[in-house]
Amino acid sequence: MCSLKEICSGLPLDPLPLNPGRDPNVPHAPMRTPNLTAEEERVSQYNALRYFPPSHHATLAPEFAQELRQYGHIYMYRFCPKLYPIDQYPCRTRQAASIMLMIMNNLDPAVAQFPQELVTYGGNGQVFSNWAQFCLVMHYLSEMTEEQTLVMYSGHPVGLFPSLPSSPRAIITNGMVIPNYSSRNQYEKMFALGVSMYGQMTAGSYCYIGPQGIVHGTLLTLLNAGRRYLGSDDLRGRVFVTSGLGGMSGAQAKAAVIAGCIGVIAEVDEAPLRKRFEQGWLMEVTSSLEHCIKRIRETKSSKTPLSVGYHGNIVDLNGPGLGPPVDLGSDQTSLHNPYNGGYYPVQLSFCQANQLMSTDSNRFPNHGQESLRRHIKAINKLSDAGMFFWDYGNAFLLEAQESAEVEKAGGGATEFRYPSYVQHIMGDIFSLGFGPFRWVCTSGDPKDLATTDDIAATILEEIGANVTDHIRQQYNDNIRWIREAGKHKMVVGSQARILYSDQKGRVCIALAINQAIADGRVSAPVVISRDHHDVSGTDSPFRETSNVYDGSAFCADMAVQNFVGDAFRGATWVALHNGGGVGWGEVINGGFGLLLDGSVEASKRARLVLNWDVSNGVARRCWSGNSKAYETIQHTMEENGQLRVTMPFPVQDECVLDRALQG
Repeated sequence: MCSLKEICSGLPLDPLPLNPGRDPNVPHAPMRTPNLTAEEERVSQYNALRYFPPSHHATLAPEFAQELRQYGHIYMYRFCPKLYPIDQYPCRTRQAASIMLMIMNNLDPAVAQFPQELVTYGGNGQVFSNWAQFCLVMHYLSEMTEEQTLVMYSGHPVGLFPSLPSSPRAIITNGMVIPNYSSRNQYEKMFALGVSMYGQMTAGSYCYIGPQGIVHGTLLTLLNAGRRYLGSDDLRGRVFVTSGLGGMSGAQAKAAVIAGCIGVIAEVDEAPLRKRFEQGWLMEVTSSLEHCIKRIRETKSSKTPLSVGYHGNIVDLNGPGLGPPVDLGSDQTSLHNPYNGGYYPVQLSFCQANQLMSTDSNRFPNHGQESLRRHIKAINKLSDAGMFFWDYGNAFLLEAQESAEVEKAGGGATEFRYPSYVQHIMGDIFSLGFGPFRWVCTSGDPKDLATTDDIAATILEEIGANVTDHIRQQYNDNIRWIREAGKHKMVVGSQARILYSDQKGRVCIALAINQAIADGRVSAPVVISRDHHDVSGTDSPFRETSNVYDGSAFCADMAVQNFVGDAFRGATWVALHNGGGVGWGEVINGGFGLLLDGSVEASKRARLVLNWDVSNGVARRCWSGNSKAYETIQHTMEENGQLRVTMPFPVQDECVLDRALQG
């Protein structure tokens, strides 16, 4: 398949395409070890072959069996397309075309972590489970009308169903497993069987925009960590040590330089390390700990921003060999997936770890737990010497609690010795309604992106001139970001931008961009979305909702309501996922995409979706007792007479409780 028209024609069956197998020139996902029984292997084969007529089963069954036994999953490499053109989409509605463009961007080899395994980021964040699903989805989207909706079950296209023009064009669910069976071991089996899928957050919802998507959040995290822990957001000469350069964690190097500090990022896999360096996201690469120390000392004295990629294990980097003091520290390995390529034990080389994962998956976790014990010990030592460490929402402390003493004395179920970055750094930002608003210029023209950047900056400056003191800092941070974003060459794949904004900012920016499309100042439609890591999209007790202390941190009503509410208010597509960021069974998250095409209808949809999408989360955080959320939703109700939120009454006299409980 070499053209978009061919890709959209459905499964190529007459004749079958040649099977070149895996491309040795691109990175590949680690071998999975689902430990299927003979009967489960048979079911997996049956489930894969049902995409094809019986006349092809004799040809496909042997290669599917080989993939299952060799890689732990049937990816259907035979049907992996060779080309990802984005200039013309054969379809009957622009809404369908926007979904096609976003899917292709998620699978672009420049963007995707393991493109041939359909993994966008995070080690196992799938767009689809196999290439047959991709072919069918592109075919359905090419034929869809505005009175049909594509229904997606964990990568599988159930089909096109009649709906209304106001309905979403796609409804996506990933990993929606009965809660009692939502365990890591069950997931490996279900994925191998081809019946469920880990969509991460923005992989399986087709909203990933490359590592830029987290650069802004990482920048805000660093600036606010400086304010909280160091008393200043002037980070020149300050040292930030962390790990991970694949997928979203690749943003850390870029964010460190924009913040003005010295970022040293450990990465065990040379492929993403080189990729970030070649893309200009990383300034230097070395495998020498001595060179790292030398460069830290040089740039610390001159207060010169620097990003160094250390080809090695973060445990070694955090160990006793690191001489200069470290100011800020974290970890962004994919610990939601610790025993299948998300975390590499320091005792093993990269190659040794990959081999052990595939040959003795039962023994591998012991190495991982031992490495985590050493990891925590090194962090404790650096912390005692003055480093401020936080959990970056990657399930680091959640996994480490099985291997080391990281619990917080007297803390609740979501509290550890070191805080989640949401608890100490980003939680109040979410409570104010700020979160990662995004847009993609479907023209692919950098001029359109520059125009939308200017529109967003102008609007934030206008709104920011009249905001209260407690949110002025957030507006200033975001104005600084959007004014400088184009200078830092962050576009990978689509011409996209991320910008943390509150409810009013998001609505005003979306409406202004839609008007610019209508006026011709922007040459083609724009897709708006957000990261699921946001105000109301995600219920995650160890990350997004880790600062919810009323006992509801483990409840998922908010994310589900968000998904449903976005759907009937006019989103172009919506997605609801189990898993994402902190792991399968640990989080429920919802996302959306919305096409702005310059029409009056698009403005109406944007206003409804974006107002709800933020207010839902702020209202929940208000009810849980967050004072900043209380003020924010109160102000929003004053501006919108149709909004009425149940407000909590405070307990003003704690003695009332004491007397009642004693009695």
